[in-house]
Amino acid sequence: MVSSIGSTQSVDAAEPLPGYQLIELLYEGPRTLVYQGHDRSANQSVIVKLPRQEFPSLADLVQWRNQYTVTQLLNASNAPGIIRSLALVPYRNSYALVLEDFGGISLGHYLTQASAAGSAALPIAEVLAIAQQLCISLHQLYEHRVIHKDIKPANILIHPETKQVKLTDFSIASQLPRETQELQSTQLLQGTLAYLSPEQTGRMNRGIDYRSDFYALGVTLFELFTGQLPFPTHDPLDLIHSHLAKHPPSIHELRPEVPKVLSDIVAKLLAKTAEDRYQSASGLQCDLQHCLEAWIATGTIAPFSLGTTDQGHNFVVSEKLYGREADVAALLNAFDHMADGIDLVESALTQQLVLVAGFSGIGKTAVVNEVHKPILRRRGYFIKGKYDQFQRDIPFSAMVQAFRDLMAQILAESDAALEQWKQRILNAIGDSGQVIIDVVPELEHIIGSQPPVPNLTGTARQNRFNRVFQGFVQVFATAEHPLVMFLDDLQWADVASLQLLKLLLSDPEVGCLLMIGAYRDNEVSPGHLLTLALDDMRRTGITPQIITLQPLTEPDVNCLVADTLNTAPDHTAALTHLIYQTTQGNPFFTSQCLKALHADHYIRLDATTQTWVYDLLTIQQLVLTGDVVEFMAQQLQKLPMKTQAAMQLAACLGNQFDLDTLAIAAQQSEFAIAATLWPALETGLIVPMSDDYKIYQDSGLEGALDRTAVHAATPATSSSAANPTYRFLHDRVQQAAYALIPSAQIPATHLTIGQRLLAQIARADQGDRCFEIVNQLNQGVGLITDAQERQNLAQLNLTAGRKAKASTAYATALRYFQQGIECLPSTAWAQTYPLALSLHSEAAEVAYLYTDYEQSAALVAIIERHARDTLDQIKVYELKIQFYLAQLKMTQALETGMAALHTLNFPIANELGWNHLALPLPQVEDLDQCPPHDGSPAVGGAANSLGADYDRLPDPA
Repeated sequence: MVSSIGSTQSVDAAEPLPGYQLIELLYEGPRTLVYQGHDRSANQSVIVKLPRQEFPSLADLVQWRNQYTVTQLLNASNAPGIIRSLALVPYRNSYALVLEDFGGISLGHYLTQASAAGSAALPIAEVLAIAQQLCISLHQLYEHRVIHKDIKPANILIHPETKQVKLTDFSIASQLPRETQELQSTQLLQGTLAYLSPEQTGRMNRGIDYRSDFYALGVTLFELFTGQLPFPTHDPLDLIHSHLAKHPPSIHELRPEVPKVLSDIVAKLLAKTAEDRYQSASGLQCDLQHCLEAWIATGTIAPFSLGTTDQGHNFVVSEKLYGREADVAALLNAFDHMADGIDLVESALTQQLVLVAGFSGIGKTAVVNEVHKPILRRRGYFIKGKYDQFQRDIPFSAMVQAFRDLMAQILAESDAALEQWKQRILNAIGDSGQVIIDVVPELEHIIGSQPPVPNLTGTARQNRFNRVFQGFVQVFATAEHPLVMFLDDLQWADVASLQLLKLLLSDPEVGCLLMIGAYRDNEVSPGHLLTLALDDMRRTGITPQIITLQPLTEPDVNCLVADTLNTAPDHTAALTHLIYQTTQGNPFFTSQCLKALHADHYIRLDATTQTWVYDLLTIQQLVLTGDVVEFMAQQLQKLPMKTQAAMQLAACLGNQFDLDTLAIAAQQSEFAIAATLWPALETGLIVPMSDDYKIYQDSGLEGALDRTAVHAATPATSSSAANPTYRFLHDRVQQAAYALIPSAQIPATHLTIGQRLLAQIARADQGDRCFEIVNQLNQGVGLITDAQERQNLAQLNLTAGRKAKASTAYATALRYFQQGIECLPSTAWAQTYPLALSLHSEAAEVAYLYTDYEQSAALVAIIERHARDTLDQIKVYELKIQFYLAQLKMTQALETGMAALHTLNFPIANELGWNHLALPLPQVEDLDQCPPHDGSPAVGGAANSLGADYDRLPDPA
């Protein structure tokens, strides 16, 4: 039997697989062992693929299962060009995959054999024959809406004698018609870098569809024709940059006997954008067939027009950028100025902030994503976060997302690089690492556990947070690797985020940092928080560069429509006019309108001509709403009712949500809710953010691998790895899903979600997720009538407020404390005194820190009326002294301090001068003997705290 890989070894001491005999080890990889085996029951030779690790990662489990699921789908249609999967057998803590053995070896090994025999590349006729078979295989994938995502010689099997070719290894294949690759470190990218399409790098404004496999096929054919890769570099970043921005050499220049037309075919496959590649495997096969016949007949191939029969059957809206050349150029210019250290008009700081403004759906994110190419060239980091329209009370939410993203990129680097980062970070932040870990928990995986920091109060805490965070950012924003942070939807940013943004932009020690913010200018009024923050920045010398995106012109929209229908713009002008009247040049609305027309069969593929056709009169008579939210709601209502219900709950959770939380909110199993979401994933309205979703793709897995096993396989460094995360395609989709909830039911929906989360999330984890839980409950607080439940919510708001306060998000903290106070009954001071005192005291302090002195004074007055003992009275005096000092009311501060001493039975006469204040205060042991103020035990430590406040009094001179 011929090896499926090439090199063979004697069978090692692998654990026996019941029902199979392992005969010969064919391949040994870092994660996989491949054996030639014998199926005893069927009495046939098979290939057995085993996991090498006893405890494989979740990603490995997903890939094992996915290989079997996808190949079973393809095998059901008797696809001859796809390797058959025979069984998926439980094996140790994972699976063994049993495949057919048709006597093939990998095309990579086949090419190596040819090279060893003295031929650097395969004969032209043989390459064309192989390419033709691969076209048939790709067409079979195309018909079943499968994207392989890892086409390469190692995953193509060829029989050395019959030359039959089959595709194998569907471990990362997708059954979605379109996937979106999130930006990840090069070490975390799926697929093989040398064969990766530009869109699979996560650094383009493109989704991944079937045409990504055409690019990988182009790399493979380049290698078969020339014996080398189009981009032979081994540097990952340089390789990705080559895929994005460089053109490979022509094949006929490297191997002159190859006709130029074959070079042109491969170049077409290697086009940077999918729209410029072949659009169908059948169109490519037709051109290759013409070439093969001409080559066999004449030994040459005359030039001819490529792609004359090439027409994609899948309806794919063009993702090119139209009419944005000047906007993209401005953004790239800003990055170059920042990276080169060149000052702009007014100061070095003006280059650090670029704002991209425009209506929702106008393409702000698409323009920003164009900065990836120069970032790669400079070996920089791009991180991003997004503020949520329904989760505005979570402090620093987008910044936390961005730096969590950065930590994930760094954690994927080598151990040596990780150690260097650890030392740099620790040198910058010293013993205050816990300050950052409290906000960005992933940092602990890099620098380890950190000692607790002293419990500071007031401005001291805020100053420490600012200083430490500045030092933290300085580590990453350097000329060696510039840092670009993209904050989306700034119109929903919290006050703390805007203050931190200003802080980072005004720090002269933060070097190569480009902050990019996107916001909806039509939703930002003169009194909006963002407007006020930008005005404040300008007063301190930070002048943002603002790029305002306008709607597309009708000619631009016509180009989009023509490219989508694969025809000339002259043929689509009338259709474009109808669409433009509805969408007014909004790119997102335009693409969704085209998709809806196709989904409802108003645009269809003509079976005879193989072109897209439509009836203008029928489309003209359609009533298309000009409101994008209403339009998207109409599209959502075409989904199954249970899918709509799941999306409504997801919209309440946020623009991003995870499967575990949604399952809790819906009171369904993870498998059930994943199946419910599937129609929304197929239509692209919800986008998975990683491949983890595939583990729930087939309900048959639920019996084979329980939830505990999934979590047990999760890497220790990624607590959420077993929990797939999704996001809505666009804010307008989330808004439309939310709008499907009847307005009268919105509070009850949020309350139900909050109650279910509170009941299901372990108490130990509630602290980390307190914002998530409390925000849901607060939106339904009006429906809570049970006194104990309201008291519990008041306690939760106290916890959330303190967490926000620790992050110096004082405005957010104040809202939580105020909500907690509102949950208390009128008799709270008598029945729940400690809770009432804590909420009022915390609210008074953060109101003072937020410079709302009037509210702070009002809260202090309430505490004064209800305080029961000396310690509580002293706390009132401390608060009063603090906000008097903040307002430079020294006399009132002094009088309050003397009143506090009088309360402690250490009165100071009013006629005493400032010099008397220099006398030492009584010691703690003396104060312990003081008679109590109102019969309760006196607490001596309070005077020392008060004395510390007096130490901060300014010199009266």
